Order: sequence, then C-alpha cells, then structure tokens
Amino acid sequence: MNVIKRATLEAYWAKHAETEQPLREWFDTVRQANWTCMDDVRKTYVKAKPLNDERVRFEICGGNYRLIVAFKFSARIAFVKFIGTHAEYDRIDALTVAQF
Repeated sequence: MNVIKRATLEAYWAKHAETEQPLREWFDTVRQANWTCMDDVRKTYVKAKPLNDERVRFEICGGNYRLIVAFKFSARIAFVKFIGTHAEYDRIDALTVAQF
C-alpha cells in the first residue's frame, strides 16, 4: 500500500517520541501489505476498528494514541486522516476528520 503521508507520521513522532517505534512499525507493515478489503486489514491488526467501508481506527501505544486511516483498496492507497491522543480522538468526528 502507498501511505499518504509519511511526513505527517514523522512530524507527530518528533513531538511524541513514545509513538515513533509503533508508528514506524505500522508504516512498514502497511507499505508491505497487499490488502484488498477491510477484512485483510483486520487479519493483520485484530484490534483495528473499521469505522465504515473505508476508514479504520488503529490503536497506537496500547490505545493511548489513535490513528485514523482511509483506504482506497482499488488504488492501494492509505490516507492518514488523524493522529492524536485518545482524548483528542474523543473530540473529533472520526468519519469526517481530515486533519492532514
């Protein structure tokens, strides 16, 4: 999958050092993935929560941080839409947020 935008993840982990390793691992896993549907995502990340047909919430650092990604499986693209603390996540609409 092509992840849009790695720079967003890098900027976040520069400010929140504890997220660097988990976000790097997530990025590397997704880049190597050949997912064609939401079930493929769930097979790799059993704690991932599909929000609709294209958006998924991933828990980072044991759930202290949340990552929302929109997938376009046919084009093999993963769009990072939000990364933030659990408290910040609680204040947004996960289905429409486009932080980046």
